[in-house]
Amino acid sequence: MALAPVAEDHEEGPARGPLRTAFAGLTTRGRSFLAAGVAAGICAYVLGQGELLRVGVLLAVLPLLAAAVLFRTRHRVTGSRGLSPLRVQAGEEARVHLRVENVSRLTTGLLMLQDRVPYQLGPRPRFVLDRVEAAGRREVSYRVRSDMRGRFPLGPLQLRLSDPFGMCELSRSFSARDVLTVLPAVVPLPPAGLGGQAPGAGGGRQRALSFTGEDDVIPRGYRHGDDLRRVHWRSTARYGELMVRREEQPRRSRCTVLLDTRRTAYAGGGPDSAFEWAVSGTASVLTHLLEREMDVRLVTDEGALDAVPGSDGFATARHEAAEAAGALLDILAVLGHSAGTGLAAAHDVLHAGTEGLLIAFLGALDAEQTALLARARGRGASAIAFLLDGSEWGLPEDPEATEPGPEQCARTLREAGWTVLRVPRGAALDELWRQAGALHAGHAPDGGPGSAGAYGGGGAYGGGGAPDAYGQGGVPSAYLPPSVPPGPRAPSPYERIERVAPRDGAERPDDRRRES
Repeated sequence: MALAPVAEDHEEGPARGPLRTAFAGLTTRGRSFLAAGVAAGICAYVLGQGELLRVGVLLAVLPLLAAAVLFRTRHRVTGSRGLSPLRVQAGEEARVHLRVENVSRLTTGLLMLQDRVPYQLGPRPRFVLDRVEAAGRREVSYRVRSDMRGRFPLGPLQLRLSDPFGMCELSRSFSARDVLTVLPAVVPLPPAGLGGQAPGAGGGRQRALSFTGEDDVIPRGYRHGDDLRRVHWRSTARYGELMVRREEQPRRSRCTVLLDTRRTAYAGGGPDSAFEWAVSGTASVLTHLLEREMDVRLVTDEGALDAVPGSDGFATARHEAAEAAGALLDILAVLGHSAGTGLAAAHDVLHAGTEGLLIAFLGALDAEQTALLARARGRGASAIAFLLDGSEWGLPEDPEATEPGPEQCARTLREAGWTVLRVPRGAALDELWRQAGALHAGHAPDGGPGSAGAYGGGGAYGGGGAPDAYGQGGVPSAYLPPSVPPGPRAPSPYERIERVAPRDGAERPDDRRRES
């Protein structure tokens, strides 16, 4: 097992004087011996017993001598810590390795190790070590685990040295500390056919000028270093100078992920809360898209995050997807609630230019924030919203409230061209992602409204399919463009309509279909 780099450190010396430190380290046994020695000395003086005085001196000197010897060896022990791994996902375990080495020429007494850890990582570990011989060392390890994401400090390591008689104990702390980063849980997502392009962009590839790729018919002037095989001779003869073919290469698809962090939009706390589900979903989507060589950008209700690598705020996977994903996960590991109450900053970022796909993880919305999100979707861009149902996650419902409920907010976003999936408590992200891909594939080219069935509407997941051309209800209404409402089948081209008069001689025409 590969260990993280360990930091060896000597014990920190006490700030108090030697005498006070030695007396402060006396154990109950040592203090009892000292009190008994003083009492024996007083009795020997009062009673005139010389032998009792010798016993009293022995009882009093023994703990003081043990404290003095132990105090002189306080800087002769070193300690180190190794953390493996340095970054784990929520719910996973990390192992901490402790090593204590005796660098003095004397054998130590009983040692007790205690490492300081936050309560989120579990109980404080303690170890009792037998005597450590000269130039010897002892190694122990323990495990830490957290269901909550964040950065947690480990240390300092505390060491208790004891003399062989148990008369004195001295506690020392090492200055070395480590930090364990607990990332949000990442759920593996299935391929869902979601690309970072506007509908109809042809496989999610846009074209950008560069020096490698397919040939372009537009020539440009020759530059030093250009390949002579790219010389466009017809244009050279026309312009009277060397002209080379301009080239192009596909540009990566882009996706913007919006995470709503407003404290008022979520209820409760802990690893099973709605906000932690949204953060985990954001991390899973970002990792999934980066693995598929897409450029991603993380935006919160406070605006775009500038701490991610890449240009224009987009983290790119051109060089190393793991590095880009790690930078985004480190940000999400410490991302908390914002103090804001609106999505105006996010709207400004998205409305300025939303390239490719837009995926949003949203908490409770009111009418104003729903309208902002409806306008944030760019023209022709695809937008998918995972709307956490407040009533399912613990947000109280006010029967007298005038604000629209989750169903009305979802309907407003669908009318604006969003694909909306309402997320109930305990929903599986991979299944919702698969449904989002299916609904996204059924959208009209202009991004018409979609539905989520059991998670927010009818259609493929809520019943109500439209009859097909043969009168069979086989095509779900959620997959039909909004311009093709479900209804009875249209007349076949092999049929013709003939108007006949009824038998009663009335002038009312009637339609009758006959096979020609």
